[in-house]
Amino acid sequence: MEPALSQIGVQMSSLTGVRAIMKDIIETLRAGKGREFINLSAGNPVILPEVEQLWRDCTAELLASPEYGEVVCRYGTSQGYEPLIAAIVADFNRRYGLELSDRHVLITPGSQSIYFYAANAFGGKTIDGELKQVVLPLSPDYTGYGGVSLTPDAVIAYQPTLDLDEEAHRFKYRPDFSQLEITQKTGCVIFSRPCNPTGNVLSDAEVRKIASLAAPYNVPVLVDSAYAPPFPALNFRSMTPIFGGNIVHCLSLSKAGLPGERIGVAIGEPEILKVLESFQTNACIHSPRYGQAIAARAIASGKLADISINIIRPYYQQKFAVLEATLSETMSQDIPWFLHLGEGAIFAWLWFQDLPITDWEFYQQLKEFEVIAVPGSSFFPGLRENWQHKHQCLRISLTASNEEIVTGMQRLAELTNHVYQSSMIKA
Repeated sequence: MEPALSQIGVQMSSLTGVRAIMKDIIETLRAGKGREFINLSAGNPVILPEVEQLWRDCTAELLASPEYGEVVCRYGTSQGYEPLIAAIVADFNRRYGLELSDRHVLITPGSQSIYFYAANAFGGKTIDGELKQVVLPLSPDYTGYGGVSLTPDAVIAYQPTLDLDEEAHRFKYRPDFSQLEITQKTGCVIFSRPCNPTGNVLSDAEVRKIASLAAPYNVPVLVDSAYAPPFPALNFRSMTPIFGGNIVHCLSLSKAGLPGERIGVAIGEPEILKVLESFQTNACIHSPRYGQAIAARAIASGKLADISINIIRPYYQQKFAVLEATLSETMSQDIPWFLHLGEGAIFAWLWFQDLPITDWEFYQQLKEFEVIAVPGSSFFPGLRENWQHKHQCLRISLTASNEEIVTGMQRLAELTNHVYQSSMIKA
């Protein structure tokens, strides 16, 4: 049976961004029997023993408690499980000197749902037919933002400026405030900090400037903090979460070891959260309560923050150090390759300036070296400019073993030399 799809049905049934590429990766791995691929594409966090044990312990506590039946055998409020909200309020007030109440917190089934709610509650067509934009102020950014709006034309991204250190083969993206437009036509603003895929961390001043540009138009600014402190604390440089005003701080417990439970948290002004909560009520009633109940225990005890700082962060920071050292040792200094500064998250981001082939072709050739990474062009949702840079980048996961990262980077360096040398010979 092939049912007729609506316009939205066609849009939402199509795979976009990395999800479309993952289909090719899965097929490659299935077809490659007898070949040992080094898979550097994964977004799934590594199951670290200490992290898994924390969730086992919290589960055992829940199972032994009298509230177990109330948690899994009853509906809850759309706002979220009250003990989890209370744990978050207490932790953030103590940690950051805030004055949050329970009205400042909303629990959702994963943080992706927050951006879907916001993009369609604040962005898209108004009742007067006006198009309100969903602004991504720094491109590249999380590929999932490309699918959050039911009005695809609403998503618009801005090309960054590049801080370039040619001698060190390093670079960093920064918002281009001379081009960024936030006006009465803007519905909401979304960006990740630390950034998936690049590891970029916007400065406090840059975050505040974006929020100040949006404030006169009462535009919510959603800061995707899926990799930020206090959990999972996957920031490799010092950073401070920013709260208050039109900022909605959005966190996820996926990279803190609970991707399967889909726990997202929005912290912001009640007037904004009420809209998102109503959207959630209509979409799915509330987030699953089992994951919320064990998360409440992990946060209230302080154990989740401790494990994030002492186990999760050092694990991935060490992986980035291995990748960085291997690239510095193996990549030709005569080739214009640049590694984005590793400021956080679980990925590394490579830019090959003047790459003679496209990122997709590079990805395909890299598979011949039995290494899989993700072509970077998937991470520029909403960018309208025909910027060649989009087709010159590669995302590399830090979830592999040290040995796999070293071997993978050695093979990548070999392919890179071949691609540029072949281009010079043809020229």
